[in-house]
Amino acid sequence: MSLSESLQQDARATYRAAEGLFRRVDDLAWKPATGHNWMSTGQLLRHCTEACGANLRGFLTGDWGEYGEALEEAGGELEMPTAEMLPSVASVDEALRLLAADRALTLELLADVDDDRLLNERSATPWGGEERALVQHCYECVWHLGQHKGQLFYYLKLQGQDVDTMDLWMGGE
Repeated sequence: MSLSESLQQDARATYRAAEGLFRRVDDLAWKPATGHNWMSTGQLLRHCTEACGANLRGFLTGDWGEYGEALEEAGGELEMPTAEMLPSVASVDEALRLLAADRALTLELLADVDDDRLLNERSATPWGGEERALVQHCYECVWHLGQHKGQLFYYLKLQGQDVDTMDLWMGGE
C-alpha cells in the first residue's frame, strides 16, 4: 500500500464516522455551558467541513484560499479568531453537503500525490512552526478532522445523545 492509499483510507474512515455523527445533531445552537470560547454545534459542524480538504489543497497546490489572501493582507501574521467569530451552518443538510464536498476534494488531492513527493517535499505551515515532510502535513490534515469529530462526539454525549464508541469510529448505522 502506498502512502497516498493509506492517507485515503484514513480519510475515508474519518469522514464516514464524522458523517454519522453529523446525522445525530439536532441542536445547532448548543455549546458547553461552562468555560469560554466554545464553538456552537453549528460552528463545529462548519469547521469540520473545512478542517481537511482546504488545508490539503494549501499544502499540495499552494492555494490557501481565503486564509492565504487574509494572511498576505495582514503581512504574514493573523490572530486566531475567537469562537464567536466563526461561521455556522444553517442546517445539518447544509453541513452534510459541505462535508461531502470536502471529502471529494480530499480524496481527489490525495489520489494525485505520489510517495516520492510525500516523503521528500518539506515545508512549514503558513501559520508557523518547523518544516515537516509533506506526508506529515497530510496526516495532520486528516487528524485535524478526526480531532473535531471527537469533539462533536463529546458534544453529542453532553447533550444526552446515546452515542458510543462505534459511533465515534464507525459512524453508527
